[in-house]
Amino acid sequence: MQKQQTIMSRTVAKDYVPIVQQACDKVTGFSQLYKEMERSISINGKSQSALINYSRQLAHLALHYNCMPLDLDPEQVMDYLHLVKRQGTESASFFNFTVHGMRYACKMRGLEYTQFSLPGLKGPRKLPIVLNGSEVKALLGACKLLKHRLIIGLCYGCGLRSSEVQNLQPSHADLERGMLHVHQGKGSKDRCIPLGILLCRGISQYLLEEVPGKYLFGNKAGDPMTRAGILWVVKQALKKAGITKNAHTHTLRHSFATHLLEQGVNILVIKELLGHKQIETTMTYLHVAKPMPCNVFSPLDSLYRLA
Repeated sequence: MQKQQTIMSRTVAKDYVPIVQQACDKVTGFSQLYKEMERSISINGKSQSALINYSRQLAHLALHYNCMPLDLDPEQVMDYLHLVKRQGTESASFFNFTVHGMRYACKMRGLEYTQFSLPGLKGPRKLPIVLNGSEVKALLGACKLLKHRLIIGLCYGCGLRSSEVQNLQPSHADLERGMLHVHQGKGSKDRCIPLGILLCRGISQYLLEEVPGKYLFGNKAGDPMTRAGILWVVKQALKKAGITKNAHTHTLRHSFATHLLEQGVNILVIKELLGHKQIETTMTYLHVAKPMPCNVFSPLDSLYRLA
């Protein structure tokens, strides 16, 4: 067991590309499995992160036994999952993605994943953290650069995900109509979101001053801003604003949905604005919102009482 734990600790420390490449090089058949997963995930419109997480965990499993994951018997799979579980709460995502990866591989090859006795996964039921109006205003006020204010403003005022902010292009903002076209969001879905007066004004000023290239928030090389870069902007603003809540980029999206719900916007409309596939996902905000009889469009405008 000690040897197994040492192996696990050593492989977990490696990043995505090396561990998957090792499995492709050392385990017969893994390279083909990876190519099939890459194709399947692309065709089914799943995110690139799904490929990364599934293939990485399957690579760990393959290298652990020096055997294809789907060729293992149920006892071997259970022993491995038990080993992962013993790593502690910090390995919760490692455990979950191992199970999800096995399920996806089985489904892809037409196998019943029940043959491996894979456990059901019940995630912790946690309500989303939400900033109040004063905190959002303080966050925006803490930004010295217009670029940073716009990033935070778009995450909150339009409920964008980090990946959607990354992929924004100047042409996606229709300033005359006051609409933002989100291209190929999560699940490869397009959607349109009202920008509101303040964001239209800010984007217009930013386009004149910065003259961005392909991406609205690109770097000097012309590549989109990284998720880590967007998170850094949010974390720095939180620190300067003195906000101690455990908030991050997605907290602004939660705040967008919650504030709209509190201001009387129909939950079905919010579902479409967020790009949720299931209404049950949007209904989470019913548990944190305090509905009020009001009808507004952009929550960013309502903070400053604009018409």
